Amino acid sequence: MRTHYCGELNDNLLGQEVVLCGWVHNRRDHGGVIFIDLRDLRGKAQIVIDPDTPESFSIAENVRSEYVLKVKGIVRERPKGTINEDMITGAVEVLISDITILNASITPPFPVDDAQTYSDTRLRHRIIDLRSDRMRDNLILRARVNDFFRRFLSENQFLEVETPILTKATPEGARDYLVPSRTHPGSFFALPQSPQLFKQLLMMGGLDRYYQIVRCFRDEDLRSDRQPEFTQLDIEMSFVNETDVIDLMERMIKNLFGAVLGVSLKDPFVRISYKDAMEKYGTDRPDLRNPLEIVDLSDIVKDCEFKVFAEPAGKKNGRVALLRAPEASSITRSQIDSYTNLVSQHGAKGLAYIKINDLEKGSEGLQSPILKFLSESVVNEILMAAGARNGDLIFFGAGESKIVNESLGVLRLKLGEDLGLTEDQWRFCWVRDFPMFEQNDSGALTPLHHPFTASHQSVEFLQETPEMAISRAYDLVLNGLEIGGGSIRIDDVETQLSVLKVLGIDQLEAEEKFGFLLNSLRYGCPPHGGIAFGLDRLVMLMAGEESIREVIAFPKTQTATCPLTDAPGMVDGKALQDLSLKTTVDRSKG
Repeated sequence: MRTHYCGELNDNLLGQEVVLCGWVHNRRDHGGVIFIDLRDLRGKAQIVIDPDTPESFSIAENVRSEYVLKVKGIVRERPKGTINEDMITGAVEVLISDITILNASITPPFPVDDAQTYSDTRLRHRIIDLRSDRMRDNLILRARVNDFFRRFLSENQFLEVETPILTKATPEGARDYLVPSRTHPGSFFALPQSPQLFKQLLMMGGLDRYYQIVRCFRDEDLRSDRQPEFTQLDIEMSFVNETDVIDLMERMIKNLFGAVLGVSLKDPFVRISYKDAMEKYGTDRPDLRNPLEIVDLSDIVKDCEFKVFAEPAGKKNGRVALLRAPEASSITRSQIDSYTNLVSQHGAKGLAYIKINDLEKGSEGLQSPILKFLSESVVNEILMAAGARNGDLIFFGAGESKIVNESLGVLRLKLGEDLGLTEDQWRFCWVRDFPMFEQNDSGALTPLHHPFTASHQSVEFLQETPEMAISRAYDLVLNGLEIGGGSIRIDDVETQLSVLKVLGIDQLEAEEKFGFLLNSLRYGCPPHGGIAFGLDRLVMLMAGEESIREVIAFPKTQTATCPLTDAPGMVDGKALQDLSLKTTVDRSKG
């Protein structure tokens, strides 16, 4: 039907006849000559219709935005002074000899390429939104990323294997989406939160290297960067350790950014332990574009007379730490109050500070409400630990380690933003050696990642002091966001049963829920490990977007609904009866 895409036109085609198809982006009538910007997947082209072709001119007079056209004409140079530098095709235009309206359009609810904030309107009329340059470019980028991963992994002897979508419910942290079985009344399939167990079974089956670009499902309360259905790049390898996985994945990501974005990433990525990440940055997802680091003061102040510092410094789970804001002593009291409010939202009881006006003047060159509680020697040690310079502002956190880390971590990010310290670049880091378990609100231990993650410690250690166990897990972090997480897996029955027991699952229950995994482990399991990348989040970052919804063709809202299709929806009573189900919801109100 067409000879070229609109975005392919250039001066190499001058004098040639072309046939284009696309949507009317806009139409302009200039003194008897009609100009139309025609848009398709590859870009826009200006077409010109003059009165010398009366039939085409008459048709062009009646077209409106988003009409679908087929046009034929000759490519020519634009007149001097009319070249559009903002268009790839801006140096040429097409003088039309024939125009056909393939389909008309009603007036769209919003202009294509309208840079309005995200709204249900855009989702409800997603086809209009998909026509924008922004969404087009994002989805093309996503396709290129997928294509790169498939080529890279295939070249490195990985097999693409599909795993079941209808499977058994297993405890993996979030709620499952359940699918009732018609043929087994009262029984349910679960949609997979991840292919975790199946990819481990593939390793036990001897397939050695597996990958899959896979849809996953989690019925959880949503945030801006979460969707009820999402896409992972899922990878598993046999006969590997942590370094083997990390090295190959790092090479893959570097090649990806080079091939798709033309970006050369720094070599190698920073590798840091979970413990160091929490102590230096207050988070296990450090944004290394920000140069600020948290400095521990517990040893310096544990014996000082200032109880606000001394008491937490002397406790096992307590901490005192500082954050130096360079050249920030001009920050006003109202700004300090706003920072105090920020850290209070994360559990901090206050935010002490010292302004460094003139170090040579000693205490007279310092400004702080806490100086009167600290000896000169302690102050000097604090300033030395901070690497203080004239014009700096030092903030302090004191209390429970978790609260100090989290509050100073968010303050670090805010200061980096406010002081213009956060660099505009790609900064990756690997975070390793996470705790195996964490305590939930009731005090019970839950897996920090999942219950199939291997530990650095022995079975005896896991049984006796599970809260101290360190996992063989690793996350890849980009600019403060986790984009991938993985681990070396448990490869023997005894360890797997021990971990499940720590989680309150005895052997009887373990055999009931995970019998297929436990039996498989008994048949000779290779050492194995892997990783899963959040494809939506990775593409979001590569596209420079703030929400994963901008890189998903048909996303859900934060209430897990689809305004386009009105999903989820009611089903008729017969369908429920066939599934041996009843609902307690009043269907008359739905």
